[in-house]
Amino acid sequence: MAVTVSRIRRDVVALSGPETVAYLQGQLSQDVGALAVGDSALAFVLQPTGKVDTWVRVDRAGVETVRLDTDAGAGAGLMARLQRFKLRTKTDIELVEGVAVLAVRGAEVIDGVPSGWPGLEGSDVFDADPDELPSDLPVGALDLDGEGYEALRIAHGVPAMGAEITVDTIPAELGQWVIDASVSFTKGCFTGQELVARIDSRGGKVPRHLRGFASVTPPPAAGEVLSVDGRDVGVVTSAAIDATGRTVGLALVHRSIDPPATALLAGAEVQVLALPIVTPE
Repeated sequence: MAVTVSRIRRDVVALSGPETVAYLQGQLSQDVGALAVGDSALAFVLQPTGKVDTWVRVDRAGVETVRLDTDAGAGAGLMARLQRFKLRTKTDIELVEGVAVLAVRGAEVIDGVPSGWPGLEGSDVFDADPDELPSDLPVGALDLDGEGYEALRIAHGVPAMGAEITVDTIPAELGQWVIDASVSFTKGCFTGQELVARIDSRGGKVPRHLRGFASVTPPPAAGEVLSVDGRDVGVVTSAAIDATGRTVGLALVHRSIDPPATALLAGAEVQVLALPIVTPE
């Protein structure tokens, strides 16, 4: 896999104070207390019903300091959610929107926060100068524009806020790797835990699953419907053109459709695929 570098933006919510970790233990699905200073991990901030409020990366920046970063545009909602549940907790919360990030995929760099995707290692370098690449970036790294980065995200089955993840999303719909990376089932109670634990105990059975699809037609708009044998079975959440020139996309698809499968999308055939999507040689 080629090493790529992209210029993206992330929202960052920083919490600091003597009760920061204890507070986040009750709010996040990840075991924040088990993270050593300098460690990071993915996590959900859930609604009390167990549906997703925000998907974040947790960076244990200090003994009393934790940074949560999420997709650009989702930070304000995350800030409001954390403030609402804070009450008299001794932690200060600060939001910085649109932080410049160099997203390296296919390699890790020293100054970056680990950001691996299924089948692809990576690092995100925060507050980065867009014209200054990491000194340890492998020679020959490809520069990806916004659509190239989007296609790479889609191909590796990485959900995004506002696309695959909405207020109606159940964590288990997003794939087992997301659950494994984002949820601790041993740390104790957290907001929204009941639904997540119940679904896990039942083998992760949910009505729909995040799937990939590929076609030679132009990228469809989010919200377009996939059908099989005249029955609506899924809804497009993201689509882009990949490096080979084909359209790749993500859709939430009914559990009755077992990939690979052929479906119709806007009158054209598409292949519903398991994730990650394999790029043709």
